[in-house]
Amino acid sequence: MTANLGNPDRLIRALIGLALFFLPLLNMPAIWSSAAFAYGSMAVGVILMATALFRFCPLYRLVGLSTCKL
Repeated sequence: MTANLGNPDRLIRALIGLALFFLPLLNMPAIWSSAAFAYGSMAVGVILMATALFRFCPLYRLVGLSTCKL
């Protein structure tokens, strides 16, 4: 697994991931009152945080994209 995420990309993914994970717990806005939306949002948030942590995005690899400066 070679790194394909740069620092700005990682920061954006981590912030959006944290928001998608924690906002359903606070039920803000009310769209997350549906359990399906809440769990779906939290799953996407975990995936975004994991890709930021590991500096690797499988979708970037499939399309041949890299934001990492080597």
